[in-house]
Amino acid sequence: MLAFFFGLKKSGNFIQLDYLEYMNLGFIGTGEITKAVVLGITKSKIKYKKILISKRNNKISNYLKKINKRVKISSSNQFIIDNSDWIFLAITPNVGKKILGNLKFNKNKLIISFISSIKLRDLKILTNRNATIVRAIPLPPISIMKGPVPFFPRNRKVKQFFNNIGDSIEINDETSSLNFWAASSLMAPYYEMLHEVTKWLQKKGLNKLYAQKYVVSLFSALSDAAVIRSNKDLKLLVKTSQTPKGLNEEALKFLKKVGFYKQLNFSLEKILKRLKWCSHAFRRLYFKYL
Repeated sequence: MLAFFFGLKKSGNFIQLDYLEYMNLGFIGTGEITKAVVLGITKSKIKYKKILISKRNNKISNYLKKINKRVKISSSNQFIIDNSDWIFLAITPNVGKKILGNLKFNKNKLIISFISSIKLRDLKILTNRNATIVRAIPLPPISIMKGPVPFFPRNRKVKQFFNNIGDSIEINDETSSLNFWAASSLMAPYYEMLHEVTKWLQKKGLNKLYAQKYVVSLFSALSDAAVIRSNKDLKLLVKTSQTPKGLNEEALKFLKKVGFYKQLNFSLEKILKRLKWCSHAFRRLYFKYL
């Protein structure tokens, strides 16, 4: 029933979004997230007319144009807005506060914001109070059609869209979105951990290529196992991955003893505090008249 109502057609593991077939998708900002999302779209079975991107980052915009003929570089942000049906705001909060108020948004546009610390009510003031706006958190792995995309508020079309290039997660309230933003800050620390284990193996005499291949394959397999069991408490994986007096049990005890996981939680709290401060600071500085 939902597929009929929204013009969706199931095709393999994907849902074809026929309502996008004659629509333009526009991106304000041409950084790594725009690059990742556009790559995900072009690899998916999502139907669309054109993708309009700004030329702010010539290297990325030219690369995206080169890989797909339906990607067009626009002369201005206003042109993108005027000629797109869905508009993606892929800019930093600082850039957002500088340019959004000077752009004109039609109420009939669907706006999807990737901006971390500008709340929905403030986005409506900066763009159009009557426009449909969704906040989403895509991450770089979306370029290979993997990874979660938390979004708020609920929107069935947006949900189906992101399910075609990742795993959409509906957030019940906007405050909770900051928790997801904070958790996303673990990407670089995660890769740093892989790098450190690789370096350790190298110091023990392993070839760098073999060491890195082993580490990446190991953690990829662990992640796959967690995905398969994601409907269960992950603590069960902790339990089943160790044996009494075994190597994993010893490593886990040592990391707990030195406070590794407490520091992990502490860093998440610090990031969350920063996000909350930025959201409040933005409103205080730019909406004093409210």
